[in-house]
This record gives sequence, C-alpha cells and structure tokens, in this order.
Amino acid sequence: MPEKLQQLIEMFQMFDPADRTSLLLSYADQFREVPSSIATRPFPKSHQVPQCESDAYVWARKQPDGTLKLYFAVENPSGISARALATNLDKTLSGLTPKEIATVGCDIVEQIFRQNISMGKGMGLMAMVNAVQALARAAA
Repeated sequence: MPEKLQQLIEMFQMFDPADRTSLLLSYADQFREVPSSIATRPFPKSHQVPQCESDAYVWARKQPDGTLKLYFAVENPSGISARALATNLDKTLSGLTPKEIATVGCDIVEQIFRQNISMGKGMGLMAMVNAVQALARAAA
C-alpha cells in the first residue's frame, strides 16, 4: 500500500466513530471538482463510476514524470462520502506511478469509513476505487 494512503488509514483508525464522521466531513469539504481543462459537463459515460449512488466520475492524467494526477466529479450534492473518498484518493495517490496506484485494493473503503456507510454506499465507494485502479492499469 502506498505510504501516504497507509498513513491516512492509520490516522482514521485512531478516531472513534463520531470523530471519524467529523474528519470525513472535513475531507468532503476539501473536495475540488475536476477542472474544465480536463472535463466539462455533460461528463462522458466512459468516466462514470458504475454503482455509485452519488453519480461520480474519475479521470487520470499522466504527468511528464510518468506519475498520475487523479480528478473527480461528484454530481449528487448529497454525495458526502464520495467527495470525502475522492479527496482522500487524490491526496494520497496523485503523484504516484500507475503501477503503484493499481495495487490499491477496495478494502481501503472499509478501513476509512468503517460502519459509517450503508452497504449500497460501500459498493459505490469500492467502485470508485476500482475505477481508479482501471485507469491506472490502462496508463501503465
């Protein structure tokens, strides 16, 4: 697991459920939408995350040094969990190589969110991780 992501998960594990929720809300507030230089509405279905209740989209752009920069859009204004995960994935995975990003597993969703999400939301968040993995594998 990439070091920054491991550190983030360890930080989340230190918090009780109420404090974890507050931390997730703060990450959701830090969410930055995909810039128009990468994608504009209506977003292409090819970048839509299947099964995501929040209507999320993911892009990965290769940087000159061979690393990837991740971008996200979350169309549902109530998509707090999706925005929080998108922020965490961007902060911990952008700047890594496609090979490093492709190794990240869906188990991070449970490690970050614990019991704070429903099964349906969890499936959508895991689909976000799968979408990031697929883009990383395609870029490798």
